[in-house]
Amino acid sequence: MKQILTKLFESQKLSRTESQNLMHGIANGSVNESQMAAVLTAYIMRSISLEELQGFRDALLDLSVKVDIYDGHTIDLCGTGGDGKNTFNISTASAFVVAGAGIPVVKHGNYGATSVSGSSNVMEYFGYKFSSDSGKLKREIDNTNVCFLHAPLFHPALKAVGPVRRQLGVRTFFNMLGPLLNPSRPKYQVSGVFSIEVARIYSYLLSNYLNDYRIIHSLDGYDEISLTSSTKIFSKAGEDCLTPESLGFCKISPENIAGGETVEKSAKIFLSVLSNSADKNRIDVVIANSAMAISCYKGFPFAESTLYARESLESGKALECFNKLISMQ
Repeated sequence: MKQILTKLFESQKLSRTESQNLMHGIANGSVNESQMAAVLTAYIMRSISLEELQGFRDALLDLSVKVDIYDGHTIDLCGTGGDGKNTFNISTASAFVVAGAGIPVVKHGNYGATSVSGSSNVMEYFGYKFSSDSGKLKREIDNTNVCFLHAPLFHPALKAVGPVRRQLGVRTFFNMLGPLLNPSRPKYQVSGVFSIEVARIYSYLLSNYLNDYRIIHSLDGYDEISLTSSTKIFSKAGEDCLTPESLGFCKISPENIAGGETVEKSAKIFLSVLSNSADKNRIDVVIANSAMAISCYKGFPFAESTLYARESLESGKALECFNKLISMQ
């Protein structure tokens, strides 16, 4: 471990194999908390390489608890987090809108490490019981079109490093890894990322093993379609830069999509969106992100996908999916 730390402190890149072995060490406990903090800090000081990211991902998926849901014919909506914007739970709300549109969603998520409320925080608040039991997860998606995979239950290394991430309280390379680690291996994915650099790395990786994907980065830093600025979209078809207006929405202000100061307040905002009683700007942001996922999975034009997303929310289907999922716990 000293050799690896020395290499990292000297800003040398690890090979894919070295990265894989390091992650195995984090998972099996041979890397202690102080060493973990040192590794995370080293990567805060410099960008992670493609080989390093691949090695970490290889190890985590190899060690993960396997779960087969619809043979991967599902979609995940998962952002990296770490954009420092503290928005409300946009991708989590979007997951239910997409489910209400008839698309099976396997949402991979975790507690917030750099924000007040991650997807796991808000779902736990409402009484969702995290589980790695395939039977429970399949029953949920069969009945509601959605289930949640709480990352630490499926990834021992993520569970081990969780306390260190929370103590550091800043973005680490684990934010980059999260959306790449859904153990159910969905064939479709919408991932928000915190930088263009990360978006290009993701595009290279995801193009190798997904049927289709959308990687999203708002030019003012959000890891989702924020409607506060233009958004870069990466897919198998290439990349594009879209304004809120070109997506069919009005530009909004950052304060319109801010999250709450507590999990309880964040949960209240989340439920108001699904109940279609929230501020129009919040609803529009969820509609836009949901439409991007529908377009990815179905291959529909974005404008048509927006209609499906809006119908899911306004008809109450999205809220029905949520209520039914919670009632199954």
